[in-house]
Amino acid sequence: MDELFDLSTGRLNLEQIDLVLKNLPVDITFVDENNEVRYYSDCEDRIFPRSPGIIGREVQNCHPPDSVDVVNRIVESFRSGEKDVAEFWLTLGGKFIYIRYFAVRDSDGNYKGTLEVSQDVTGIRKLEGKRRLLDWD
Repeated sequence: MDELFDLSTGRLNLEQIDLVLKNLPVDITFVDENNEVRYYSDCEDRIFPRSPGIIGREVQNCHPPDSVDVVNRIVESFRSGEKDVAEFWLTLGGKFIYIRYFAVRDSDGNYKGTLEVSQDVTGIRKLEGKRRLLDWD
């Protein structure tokens, strides 16, 4: 039987955790408190391609040279507690992309890393009116 992992709001086995992360409608990348890439979601429609070779690399080596200074400033503002979120958006290949970085902290507020979340929000920006659960077919 698969080992269940106790999470703060439930219990999942490793396969379930992996499937949940792969099926989120966003791309995620996690960088630990030592600035090393530890995880990325490997979904079909990933916006910014990743390869297994980035695991263990310093986050600064995963960005174009002209953006490394900004990456460093974001991470340091998270580490110091000055900020918890950094947001950016751009149009890429006709898609509107929303990129957010979140400070990851433990229950005592200690910095444990950075979570990058990228999402194609082109369709979301076009929504109007309402569509309720009962309207689904």
